[in-house]
Amino acid sequence: MYSLFGYVQEACENTLKIAEKCNFDYEFGVTKLPKYRAPDGSDNYDFFVRLCNEGLRKHYKEITPEIQARLDYEISVISKMGFVNYYLIVYDFINYAKTHDIPVGPGRGSGAASLCAYCMGITSIDPLKYNLLFERFLNPERVSMPDFDVDFCYEKRQQVIDYVIDKYGADHVAQIITFGTMLARGAIRDIARVLTIPYAVADKVAKLIPNEPKMTIAKALTISKEMENLYNTDAQIKELIDLALKVEGMPRHASTHAAGVVITDLAAEEYVPLQSNEGQIVTQFPMTTIEELGLLKMDFLGLRTLTVIDHCAKMVKQVNPDFDIEKIPHDDKKVFEMLTQGDTTGVFQFESEGMRSVLMRLKPVDIEDLIAVISLYRPGPMDSIPTFIANRHNPANISYKHPMLEKILNVTNGCIVYQEQVMQICREMAGYSYGQADIVRRAMGKKKADVMEKERGHFIEGCKSNGVSEAVATDIFNEMTSFASYAFNKAHAAAYAFVAYQTAYLKAHYPKQFMAAMITSIIENSAKILEYTQECQRLNIQILPPDINRSFSDFTVEGDDIRYGLAAIKNVGKSFTELVCREREENGDFTGFYDFCKRMANKDFNKRAIESLIKVGAFDAFPAKRRQLFTSFEAVQKSILQEVKSNLEGQLDLFALSMDTKESNYKINNDYNYPDCSEFEPYEIVTFEKTLAGIYLSGHPLDNYKEYSKNISTCNISRLTGEGNEVYDNTVQTVVATIVKCRNHTTKKNDIMCFATVEDLTGTMDVILFPKVLDTTDANMLENDVVIVKGRVSLKDDSATLVAENVWDINSEDAKTMLRNKTQKGNGLYIRFKNKNVQSLGRVRQILEEYSGQLPVYFYFEEEKQKLLAPEKLWVYENHDMFSRIEMIVGQGNIAYKR
Repeated sequence: MYSLFGYVQEACENTLKIAEKCNFDYEFGVTKLPKYRAPDGSDNYDFFVRLCNEGLRKHYKEITPEIQARLDYEISVISKMGFVNYYLIVYDFINYAKTHDIPVGPGRGSGAASLCAYCMGITSIDPLKYNLLFERFLNPERVSMPDFDVDFCYEKRQQVIDYVIDKYGADHVAQIITFGTMLARGAIRDIARVLTIPYAVADKVAKLIPNEPKMTIAKALTISKEMENLYNTDAQIKELIDLALKVEGMPRHASTHAAGVVITDLAAEEYVPLQSNEGQIVTQFPMTTIEELGLLKMDFLGLRTLTVIDHCAKMVKQVNPDFDIEKIPHDDKKVFEMLTQGDTTGVFQFESEGMRSVLMRLKPVDIEDLIAVISLYRPGPMDSIPTFIANRHNPANISYKHPMLEKILNVTNGCIVYQEQVMQICREMAGYSYGQADIVRRAMGKKKADVMEKERGHFIEGCKSNGVSEAVATDIFNEMTSFASYAFNKAHAAAYAFVAYQTAYLKAHYPKQFMAAMITSIIENSAKILEYTQECQRLNIQILPPDINRSFSDFTVEGDDIRYGLAAIKNVGKSFTELVCREREENGDFTGFYDFCKRMANKDFNKRAIESLIKVGAFDAFPAKRRQLFTSFEAVQKSILQEVKSNLEGQLDLFALSMDTKESNYKINNDYNYPDCSEFEPYEIVTFEKTLAGIYLSGHPLDNYKEYSKNISTCNISRLTGEGNEVYDNTVQTVVATIVKCRNHTTKKNDIMCFATVEDLTGTMDVILFPKVLDTTDANMLENDVVIVKGRVSLKDDSATLVAENVWDINSEDAKTMLRNKTQKGNGLYIRFKNKNVQSLGRVRQILEEYSGQLPVYFYFEEEKQKLLAPEKLWVYENHDMFSRIEMIVGQGNIAYKR
């Protein structure tokens, strides 16, 4: 620099001086909490103790010495570790939420194990009832920042953040940055773009990397022989992979963490560099560094289920004013019967096919069972599920390596399920303190071999001093070591089990309100709307079409049915529908389409919104066809504009400058003189409805072909595409479905193939028709046509595609012949009863209703020598669990299946 800028030597010297003065040292490992002031001006510690003891008296009718001792112990630990302010800060914003109609979760993570948190209202789970260990949250022998993650209603989460900003100052609160990293497949594709390698080549290499969690390029090279061969034989691919290996795992882009918020004592910029991400102030350091700097990091998580519970509870209060979701019984038989039947669509944590199967086999009877299922249904612990269920139903099979284990593992049928149980075993058998036990649990979980080997000796010696043999102690330590890496935090599972139970209770006792709230929560997800409306059909709840005088923004209960919400219609939007509802509330129902347009003319009037409302039938209650309204809409606008202008000369054009306002005479000036025209064609109506509302409202193309679905379909689409669908991979299946969309593609050989999306009453899936199949099919492959597709299921990256072998138009002679052949063969499930015993018949009917499908069911009554075809609502799909359950009622050999 001196040689370049010798003529301003003083500037060079000053640059050095400035550089030497620019020095900042970060302070790690020292907690820096913001200041909290008790609202009554008292000392923070005194206020904290008072809150804890008041809560203790509120929650426990009898405060035993053991309960008081647990509270006092926690208070002393929290105080000694310097976290009184931390508890008060969390209490403050949770208290704000609860007093401002913002739903808050019962707890999340290990914080639910704190009795102080329970007494202060931070959590809603009784840690004593479920034997949750405080040391799992706060370990007095290992100083680390506690971490209360909190779930809020996802619609109102921002209100809590705004409260925190207002309380501590905008310059003291920032959201936390997060970095997207180069994953294996992404690294391949990004490097290929830089090297200008054709996309098709890069895509081929990327897809050779298995789509699994924690997959790396290096690991893929050892798994995929084809990838290894390309790497060793193709110089271009070798260069691509070598470079991708170097960037894999590096930050790719920055974004804002979905939940993380940092609250600081001094201005945030005093501790950490800041930046702006799309207008939000965020830290330049990620969450782990924020924690290392000792700053208060909070996770404000938005949980959709809390919003569903809140919306549902408010609808329930309209019919039952005394209802309180916080006071529902926790041992309701109807709830556990519903879960046992696998009726879990919409139930938090339990919607998947795998969870359904576990619940049906386990037959839960209390919340402890739900806690265990949530903990077990994950990779690793899933291996213990068969033993857990078998021991539950046959307690005599339970064995313990030592009698001391019984009181620890009896709640989980002799299996180690929770991290807390690992800690209890260390304490009870080896004499560890809970603090020491948590350190061992952490070491086991992170597979720290040196720490575990050191602790092995301590554990064995401790066990021996309590009368446990070295062989048994070694065996127990080995089992804990192998399990601790994936054992679950019971405190978190308990909190989520309560949320799951609340949703199950609402569905069991208030299904209409629950399903209305569920559909409202996914109002922008057409696929989910379809899934949940199908569940409504199963529950005999009708979805009423949108009505401009009956519908609200959200889905609402109307009598025994659910009314479609206006905000779920595409192009309409919640702000406009709320204006519609407010106008209706203030000035009465709309008397017609003209009246609607006139009254809404100066309220965010939107042509696309009105056209969408017309197409889905929101004005069907008025005396005009949909096509009449659609074609007359602009004339109605002009008539209203002319009327407004004649009354208010000089007013601004309400319908913007794009409209021709020179005409003086308009035909449409009331709700009765629309020009006569035919209605839209039926196929147009259902297409409009499906496109704009996500479901068919006035009928489904498959409604006229139920016989085909019941007799020809081998499986419904929801099972082919849902969880557990791997059993269908590479199998040949037949579905009866309507075509949602269809696209032809020209191959390299100039042949035409077809990519289609089809839908039945349960879901949608993709279908591929290769040229030979497309050439031979009699189907036109047009949208909304109904077809029969027979093909082989191809499962890739968890996505199911049907590779067609044959496709038939539903009205073809081949399709009619197929139907005749199927119905004549008498395919179905045959159940033989000794006689018409009402009790056994009723139990079988209950089971059949759980497995609603397309397979006919026949009852044969031996004494009466009578065979009856069961009602369609009792027809089923193939399921071995169902067969075995029915056989237990009617006896072995009295059930037969013909397909």
